[in-house]
Amino acid sequence: MKKSTDIAITALVILVLAGAFLWKRADAGETRALPNPSVDATAAKGDQTAVVGGGCFWGIQAVFQHVKGVKNATSGYSGGAASTAQYETVSEGDTGHAESVQITFDPSQVSYGQLLKVFFSVAHDPTELNRQGPDTGTQYRSVIFYANEEQKHIAEAYIAQLDQAHAFPSKIVTQVVPLKGFYAAEAYHQNYATLHPHDPYIAINDAPKVDHLRQQLPELYKP
Repeated sequence: MKKSTDIAITALVILVLAGAFLWKRADAGETRALPNPSVDATAAKGDQTAVVGGGCFWGIQAVFQHVKGVKNATSGYSGGAASTAQYETVSEGDTGHAESVQITFDPSQVSYGQLLKVFFSVAHDPTELNRQGPDTGTQYRSVIFYANEEQKHIAEAYIAQLDQAHAFPSKIVTQVVPLKGFYAAEAYHQNYATLHPHDPYIAINDAPKVDHLRQQLPELYKP
């Protein structure tokens, strides 16, 4: 029994250290101070939505739930068919889906461009291809699903702006593709970071993102 316990403890320590190392790698990019988008949305009335993906949706959802002007953030799947929008199927990596978050926001309080600034600066590392920290596969790719031509223009212009400014040590690999559908994830994935703050994965990979939002972009942070 003691041997089994020692093995379990050793495995946990290795997991924590590996996660901390991977976070540190991503952290170098995620804590960068980024400029405001030079191209942003015009003033609009009524709630709007944005859909982005960048690794496990738990962390992306947690970040945007703390952004001023965001009314709701829902974890889900985008990029594939409705028939394959289930976690176990998406996890196989060949459905075309990316773990994504649909953000409902008030454009009078936060602009689409400001949401992208949060996405690039603290929510994930946009230079990692088909992975994010400890998670690998196309379902964890960095992607912006645009709902209209204005969102497409803003996203492409901001990526070009950041690349030209050498905001990151490597080129941004974020895809900008049309939104064909968003499918909410299973109930147990919703608000996961909030409901499971002591989960080692959340403590290592996601809680620091919310802390970075509060520290780096206080004007956009809400408790």
